[in-house]
Amino acid sequence: MSTDDLKKTPLFDAHVAAGARMVPFAGYSMPVQYKDGVLKEHLWTREHAGLFDVSHMGQARIRGENPAKSFEKVVSADYQGLKAGKQRYGVLLNAEGGIIDDLMTARPDDDGLFVVVNGACKDNDYRIIAETLAGEASVERLEDRALLALQGPEAAAVLAAHVPEAATMVFMDAKALTAFGVDAIISRSGYTGEDGYEISVPASDAARIWNTLLEDERVKPIGLGARDSLRLEAGLPLYGHDLDETVSPIEAGLNFAVGKSRREAGDFLGATRITKELAGELARVRVNLKVLEGAPAREGADIADADGNVIGKVTSGGFGPSFGGAIAIGFVPPAFAVVGETLKVIVRGKPAAAEVVASPFVPTRYVRKL
Repeated sequence: MSTDDLKKTPLFDAHVAAGARMVPFAGYSMPVQYKDGVLKEHLWTREHAGLFDVSHMGQARIRGENPAKSFEKVVSADYQGLKAGKQRYGVLLNAEGGIIDDLMTARPDDDGLFVVVNGACKDNDYRIIAETLAGEASVERLEDRALLALQGPEAAAVLAAHVPEAATMVFMDAKALTAFGVDAIISRSGYTGEDGYEISVPASDAARIWNTLLEDERVKPIGLGARDSLRLEAGLPLYGHDLDETVSPIEAGLNFAVGKSRREAGDFLGATRITKELAGELARVRVNLKVLEGAPAREGADIADADGNVIGKVTSGGFGPSFGGAIAIGFVPPAFAVVGETLKVIVRGKPAAAEVVASPFVPTRYVRKL
């Protein structure tokens, strides 16, 4: 795809004006970093508040007589039990129990469900959902909205100055309210491991709200590069890398995405496979690796046991600025996924020692109680 063919978010001009380096991502021209660079942006978010443009992601409303019940036809989470004002992580599944995409679904008000999916997957996701729910629920894509993420330990104080109600929210709360003078949907969640919010606003007001938030000295714009290193340190999988249509939620360590009531009923796509995996019949599982020597292990690098036998693959890897070393996510047989297990990663043809560590690599700071 040429640069001219790339889509632009409502914040494109703001990124260019701020000196961002723009790159193709999910069919959009997106900022990978600003003038300070990825390392400083990463550390700023961990220490203060980082502002991200995630408007490339897909936003939609699902409406119907019982939209939560209908939606459960394509996901494994319990959405009928989702309380008003709450959000829940879930996965869109194929018939074999593989992950078509991971997503967030909320009940911010009485207007059905509010769903956010990954940008690169949204066309396929919404086609599948609409076709499966046809006749009982509708899917309205919200193409006229932008999505901002404000993340970091100072994010709550920054947003509360503009939206006082945000201060009373806790992790995975989601509310439809008036913010910055417009109709907004705000959730206390994100993709960095930090406290923070995702803010859905009309596209026409996005630049004004973006610039308003950046007027606060605690806030800086952050690009995709730091977003990736932040989520990696938080042990959060990335679709298209750590997750795909061959990987089940159980292999990926996302057991919580299969609701208790759904397990008991076995009424979701891929239930036969997933039920067996929940009982322990697993060929591979996701692991976190601390690379003990040499360069970081990147996606595609082989993982070997202590004797040098290849047992798996790295699916995400890089340097963790806050962790202070090279880290990676990959898949190995369960017997090798024990914390403290010594393995090897093959980097540029040479084996380097690696250790299985607990997830996340750095402590998460979600606010669960006030």
